Amino acid sequence: MKEAIFMRLFVMFDLPTNTKRDRQYASKFRSHLIRNGFNMMQYSIYIRICKGQDETDKYINRIKKALPPKGNVRVLQITDKQYSRMEILVGEEKIVEKKLRYKQLSLF
Repeated sequence: MKEAIFMRLFVMFDLPTNTKRDRQYASKFRSHLIRNGFNMMQYSIYIRICKGQDETDKYINRIKKALPPKGNVRVLQITDKQYSRMEILVGEEKIVEKKLRYKQLSLF
């Protein structure tokens, strides 16, 4: 049986907030991400751990169904090994990131 590779799925977005309606769409989109297990890494960047490509594809499809009508939304998937090579140049790892790292280790 093939071992699943853990992936990190990033959602990065720049959504308009000029009108009340725009703000509602942006808020609804962020809420959708949170309900689907994403955590805020930085403002407008949300991340979640996925077990394998099938699960990653499932969440990308969910995001596509919840897209707001305007703005930019991008997804990036990287392996957990690639993610571990990220360097924090200023500041420090957020509590949520530490929890995600610990949570991932407990999945094995």
